[in-house]
Amino acid sequence: MLLLRLQPINGISQLSVGTSFPHKKCSRRPLLPRPQAVPSRTQRIMESVSVSGEVGGAGGAYSYEALKRLDQLWSSICSSQEVVQEPQQVVSTIPSLFGSSDLADKAEGSYDVLVCGGTLGIFIATALCARGLRVAIVERNVLKGRDQEWNISTKELLELVEVGVLEEDDIERATAVKFNPNRCGFERKGDIWVNDILNLGVSPAKLIEIVKTRFISLGGVIFEGCGVSCINVYEDAAVLKLSGDKILSSRLIIDAMGNFSPVVKQIRGGRKPDGVCLVVGTCARGFETNSTSDVIFSSSSIKKVGDSKAQLFWEAFPAGSGPLDRTTYLFTYVEPQPGSPKLEELLEAYWDLMPEYQGVSLDNLEILRVIYGIFPTYRQSPLPAAFSRVLQFGDASGIQSPVSFGGFGSLTRHLGRLSAGIHEAINGDYLDSYSLSLLNPYMPNLSASWLFQRAMSAKKQSNVPEDFINELLYTNFSCMQRLGDPVLRPFLQDVVQFGPLSKTLGLVMLTNPKILPSIFKQVGIPVLLDWSRHFLGLGYYTFLSTFADPIVR
Repeated sequence: MLLLRLQPINGISQLSVGTSFPHKKCSRRPLLPRPQAVPSRTQRIMESVSVSGEVGGAGGAYSYEALKRLDQLWSSICSSQEVVQEPQQVVSTIPSLFGSSDLADKAEGSYDVLVCGGTLGIFIATALCARGLRVAIVERNVLKGRDQEWNISTKELLELVEVGVLEEDDIERATAVKFNPNRCGFERKGDIWVNDILNLGVSPAKLIEIVKTRFISLGGVIFEGCGVSCINVYEDAAVLKLSGDKILSSRLIIDAMGNFSPVVKQIRGGRKPDGVCLVVGTCARGFETNSTSDVIFSSSSIKKVGDSKAQLFWEAFPAGSGPLDRTTYLFTYVEPQPGSPKLEELLEAYWDLMPEYQGVSLDNLEILRVIYGIFPTYRQSPLPAAFSRVLQFGDASGIQSPVSFGGFGSLTRHLGRLSAGIHEAINGDYLDSYSLSLLNPYMPNLSASWLFQRAMSAKKQSNVPEDFINELLYTNFSCMQRLGDPVLRPFLQDVVQFGPLSKTLGLVMLTNPKILPSIFKQVGIPVLLDWSRHFLGLGYYTFLSTFADPIVR
């Protein structure tokens, strides 16, 4: 007869099926343990590295568990659905006066400006404090910078001095390392060397601590360990409800919660990004040759990463933690779609390719930390204000270049304009969504940069040579070098200008006209036509800025 019995295995009852015969003893087959999954090389390396606690901002987590969480998020973005998930409704508009509501007496503080997200929000908060506004910061974690350095140029740091965020002496205190020259390399093509481009390694931990001290000295208030629950916009105030039922009110709320801000998700309706930059890397010890940097190094051909093809790029910088310490990044541009490479797969490619790129063996390196991140970008950027009394700032606003992977440099360039505009909006009570949208206007230079990301992305089905992207970049950079520093320098800092761009495109067509058909095949006619519209807009804006602006002012 057939016998069913429950057998406990590791505390879980398992249903097994056996056959029983009368007057015979049934022998039991031994249960074999299930084979354990073999950990990947990435997991083994990351679990052998001691990591500190997570901090806010991109690149603030270094653990393998955090990597898996981010890969799960990335996989959900790459799903075939146009809307990744229905976003949470964080912001609500209430057509009444907050001062007349029952919550008015429960508010623990009232401010001119509340900044949500402190890692980059501390900079706009301090600039506004320096202008005499009452400002508070709400940060989910402890407000401190990450260990991994930000690479930037001196000119961009001086813009923080101009708006009152730093003193000039603070730049030296926050700078962990300086290096020159800086290479733009193109495998099997050649190298172009420049000076003073992203040649400072600034310690975010030191920089944010300096700015935090200045912010508090100016009267700023910081709420740490407080997550944002919801925002209610009344006719006379914006009210922020925090975890733990804490309530704060202000005239304006600035959303500085980065690329994955819940407010941005609500405004964009959960729509998947148009493009993504995937970044992995390490800071490691053991580099004997370590005095120069790579602003960009382009692989000569497209590589297979996971089940996808990717055009891989590198950056490398000396690190401030020691003379033999060096940071190397591997990054690529992709469209979020099923089958796109995961971060762990990109890290596996990194372990294979980095030793040849840097001329070292992994066995001779001590890995200090593993770095990774995803940086989504949208064509419709910067993001205009969708609500009265709520304004996006930094990465949340989409104001960074679609070819960059970090918004600190972009933040410094816009900080003076934004702090002045926000101060004027507060004083003049221009806090409706239309007025606030004027602070994040259409920028043709940003829209024109989309062509560069598309041209630097590998396609699943491509009819251009495998070395096309490397050839295109080398041709462009060689032409910019021939045109001189005023053309090359802005481009390397993600600043697109009409004059330098026009000269470069003209010289490319004259020196390498045979590459033009491949450009049409790579990016497509519709993208080129759309780009032409923004390019003409950039020329029109440049004309107005050069000739009309002085007359108007």
